[in-house]
Amino acid sequence: MSFPPDLVRDVARRRTFAIISHPDAGKTTLTEKLLLFGGAIQMAGTVKARKSSRHATSDWMEIEKQRGISVTSSVMQFAYAGHTINLLDTPGHEDFSEDTYRVLTAVDAAVMVIDAAKGVEAQTIKLLEVCRLRATPIITFVNKMDREVREPVALLEEIESVLNIDCAPITWPIGMGKRFQGVFDLRQDRLVRFTPGEERVRDDGELIEGLGNPRLDELFPEETAALRHDVELIRSASSPFDLESFLAGQQSPVFFGSGINNFGVREILQALVEWAPPPQPRDGSSRMVAPAEQAFTGFVFKIQANMDPRHRDRIAFFRVCSGRYQPAMKVRHLRIGREMKLGNVITFMANERVASDDAVAGDIIGIHNHGQLQIGDTLTEGEALAFKGIPYFAPELFRVTRPRDPFKAKQLQKGLQELGEEGAIQVFERAWNNTLLLGAVGELQFDVVADRLAREYKVDALYDAANIATARWLTFPDAATHRNFENETSASMATDVDGNPVFLAANKYILQVTMERWAKVGFHTTREHGQRLVQG
Repeated sequence: MSFPPDLVRDVARRRTFAIISHPDAGKTTLTEKLLLFGGAIQMAGTVKARKSSRHATSDWMEIEKQRGISVTSSVMQFAYAGHTINLLDTPGHEDFSEDTYRVLTAVDAAVMVIDAAKGVEAQTIKLLEVCRLRATPIITFVNKMDREVREPVALLEEIESVLNIDCAPITWPIGMGKRFQGVFDLRQDRLVRFTPGEERVRDDGELIEGLGNPRLDELFPEETAALRHDVELIRSASSPFDLESFLAGQQSPVFFGSGINNFGVREILQALVEWAPPPQPRDGSSRMVAPAEQAFTGFVFKIQANMDPRHRDRIAFFRVCSGRYQPAMKVRHLRIGREMKLGNVITFMANERVASDDAVAGDIIGIHNHGQLQIGDTLTEGEALAFKGIPYFAPELFRVTRPRDPFKAKQLQKGLQELGEEGAIQVFERAWNNTLLLGAVGELQFDVVADRLAREYKVDALYDAANIATARWLTFPDAATHRNFENETSASMATDVDGNPVFLAANKYILQVTMERWAKVGFHTTREHGQRLVQG
């Protein structure tokens, strides 16, 4: 099959990747510095809001600025070295892991940030497991070498043993903590000196060629001997970088550095351009979809309400899988079986947005959403495709919510409906009394929803503990079983934001007994976004 040459060329220039890590490993700081080195911003912000008037570009929500954490994914596009880079910053906190899982369906590679003092942490292990399911290529950045940290060789051993992935060091640190002087590029056998702590990028750094260069002894008399010893050891003991193993998700090139000081950041960008895969074929259920095909296709992986509170907007984040977006083009919305017009599509710089008149496979575009789009929706130029979605997970924490002012009940319902559709929280409506129930995988989700309801929807709500331990989505073999089950368990029944039936269990024992009594009913711990479960 032949593809349009201009489309083949433009797709080959795309690099779409996510940055993943455990909280506080320095992921958002690295995002800022990648934007800085990519020329997308002129001065780096900071994540710690209380200490600075500037905030990280990717942390645009008010609660993110207050707490100094990322609670939602953000998308940033910029040009670098003749390529178009689509960078997705993800929340590291486990309470927002569903948002991160969704993002990982929309990228072709990932940069994993490791805190050099703490090593491999719990959330990093979970995220790498998700990447492994899709064989996503991983670049590793060992951050915070400007602090007193663990020995680099020990860190490599831990990454390999805990994450079960081969490591291929590409750069090596010179010293650590106060003695940290930068990184030596093992492939190019050279050091580029940077000025540490700079908020701007300078290109006038000194270039020092060769590990035996006497200039190294002159500049770093205390660190050079250790550097030469470590490099000799690493070159003889570790596997050389192998592009095929990296693309298969089996080997990770490892970079050391300090995001806050600009050390090692440029090397990450260069590796993404040189090694990270361009957009890859995607499984459209009925067939594999090639990125340079002429027909336009893609899927919604995230919905964000109120990025611009003045306009009460809702944006669907859409990964283009093939073809080329053209302004005002018409596409088929497959879930509802209707044609829709893609007008006023935008590209992102966090919450800054620019009208887009061109996008190809790998690009992330924003579609103004008036309630018609949901997470997991596929849009095509007519062909019946379905790109695989990311699941909702059965929540373990629940709250009953009601407005403090009874006259704000409709506003509360609208706010929760929209926040439920964008995946910020799971919302259930109980069958027997129509009360709204919030389900979450972590406590922090409740705090974020309360803050957003008050700030974006002007609703002050009360959140009461609910006597529920877990939830299960239900499927039935036939209509009679469905009817009988609901009649017998009506006090435990609810519907989710897509109208699917859900069983709410006060404890694991009740769930077990109910499952045994209704052996033909399906009790599901996950469901795909946008999926309407088939009813008997």
